[in-house]
Amino acid sequence: MSLLDRSMDSLANSRASAVREHGQIRVLIVDDHALVREGTVQLLEREPDMTVVGQASTGAQANLLFDRLAVDVALLDVNLPDMSGLEVARLLALKHPTIRVLVVSAYDDYAYVAEALDLGVAGYLLKTATGRELVDAVRTVAGGDFVLSGSISLRLAHRRQSNHEVNEAKLTPREIDVLRLLGKGLTNKGIANNLGLTIRTVEGYVSNVLAKLGAASRTEAALYALSRHLIPLDEHDEPTDTR
Repeated sequence: MSLLDRSMDSLANSRASAVREHGQIRVLIVDDHALVREGTVQLLEREPDMTVVGQASTGAQANLLFDRLAVDVALLDVNLPDMSGLEVARLLALKHPTIRVLVVSAYDDYAYVAEALDLGVAGYLLKTATGRELVDAVRTVAGGDFVLSGSISLRLAHRRQSNHEVNEAKLTPREIDVLRLLGKGLTNKGIANNLGLTIRTVEGYVSNVLAKLGAASRTEAALYALSRHLIPLDEHDEPTDTR
């Protein structure tokens, strides 16, 4: 390891340790536009509970930093010069499953959104979002919940209205289980405890359910499922762990 590498590792470890002590949300920004990165850094660093621990302009740089830094939330652009941001998300799911991925993209095409949701990302936000919306989204995904840009939610809703019967038919038995527990108000942790799954796996199922139903939120998915009688909530069901 070179002196530069040792210095980078030392800096990364020191910064990560300091962040953990202060209980801040550690964010890594991956975007090939320097102006976007710098603006995002200034925005997030104004928040007392957030700190930007690193920046990357390519997927390769990002993967190196993810191995070296302690990161809670990754802000990923879809369009990177060397690989897709969604490929970076795929690698993160394998190597660093605890990192919450928030895609921040100019693309609202259904194909991009659907692939991102299939990968189990924690959220998909458009670059037309306001600074406050981005800050709130970072806090939301760091807290374990899912975020979807409003315009994307509307597009998914229109898709649902035109093709909801097909989407409903595509729900797997396990997704129905997850949807039933969403209808009871369980958190991802509560669903994981009830079904004997990891939280990361549950996050993936929740993302799939939202995408297939074209729902903007967990609550909307549960209400829609109830209205369509997709999840019979029997009052005699056994008690469930809502934690």
